[in-house]
Amino acid sequence: MGIDTCGPLGSVALGRLAGGTVEILGQTEIEGRHCAELLVSVVSDLLAAAGLKVPGSFTGVRVGLAAVKGLAEPAGTPVVAMSRLEVLGCKAGAASAALDAHRGEVYLRLGAEARELLAGAAEFAAADAAPARVAVCDDAAAALLGAAWPGAELIRVEAPTAADALRLGAARVAAGAFADLEHLDGHYLRRSDAEIFGQPAVQGA
Repeated sequence: MGIDTCGPLGSVALGRLAGGTVEILGQTEIEGRHCAELLVSVVSDLLAAAGLKVPGSFTGVRVGLAAVKGLAEPAGTPVVAMSRLEVLGCKAGAASAALDAHRGEVYLRLGAEARELLAGAAEFAAADAAPARVAVCDDAAAALLGAAWPGAELIRVEAPTAADALRLGAARVAAGAFADLEHLDGHYLRRSDAEIFGQPAVQGA
């Protein structure tokens, strides 16, 4: 894939390398002033038209991180980072929180120790005790937790938003508890599909 966003007219092209030549599968032009808002959707449309997709299920997280870094780096603007599970728990007033992770699992934040993990049947069974209260915002997580920990009180709230994150982050801004922008990355509790299902790397002798 080739991406040009440098001039007044940007473009994204998709090609297939065969031997020493490239077969162009498609190209879309983007007016320069709209590159930031349209780039991701143009890439997605080109891949879909070719019957392809980018491996991995964390595109949204990476897009958000890339946008934050792009906005913060030029002026050295400080950044506060927090997990969505933490924001959900704070919104519900609960120390523990869970989000649907699909595949019969949840992303789980446990108690005051703030331990975050990917949890399924094995992790629920191995837990010493269920938390007393768990924040949830979706039906799938509520169903899994209700079956695994019937004694836990599920605190149902709306899904966390950026405004909720601002409210939680205000105290950290005041305290100067900023992230190291150079090393800031997503906290992925599950490996991407590319890591799970991709071909193993070939190592030379």
